Amino acid sequence: MSENAARRLVSMFQAISDAVEAEKDHLSELDGAIGDADHGTTMSLGFLAVKAELAKLDLDQAQISDVMATAAGAFLNAVGASTGPLYATAFRRAAQVVAGKTELDLATCAAIIEAMGSGMRERGKGQRGDKTMLDAWLPAADAAAAALAENKGADGFWRDIVASAEAGANATRSMIATKGRAARVRERSLGHVDPGAASSVVILRAMASSLNRAA
Repeated sequence: MSENAARRLVSMFQAISDAVEAEKDHLSELDGAIGDADHGTTMSLGFLAVKAELAKLDLDQAQISDVMATAAGAFLNAVGASTGPLYATAFRRAAQVVAGKTELDLATCAAIIEAMGSGMRERGKGQRGDKTMLDAWLPAADAAAAALAENKGADGFWRDIVASAEAGANATRSMIATKGRAARVRERSLGHVDPGAASSVVILRAMASSLNRAA
């Protein structure tokens, strides 16, 4: 069963990479308004590296924690900007919480999302309202926990996660950036969606599409 779960997780990362690649130019355009116009390129490089490293794993032997740990190292090696350490920490934290688990059930998926959000928050020393990726990840984690507590099925579980992430990302339009490169433009960031939050939605949609289909 661990083999099947590891393969599902690798397929998820492939789906994320494909989705980020498709949205790469749009994400960089969003970043151009308040940053260095390279967010799409950065995320693309990171997930292409993850996909390449995961292809080297022996999935007959790998655990899902191995997949997450490999993703962490690959992303960090490929992306030197602040996004690299944030996602590497997120994936490492997820690897820790799934250690010993052999099933990608909804509880494990919720644990992964919560661990990723927590890892980003602690590494970046941020919170909701800072106009960052946390404005998508933290609502998504809350939605996952709530859906689990309400005993929702996979469709409702993933739908709530994506909807919460989308709402969180859209809310960044009305925020003034206080973290990262966008903080340099302060009030001029108002009215623009944070590119990190936007890419987080792309990632969570791909996770939902891949893992719900494979469930």
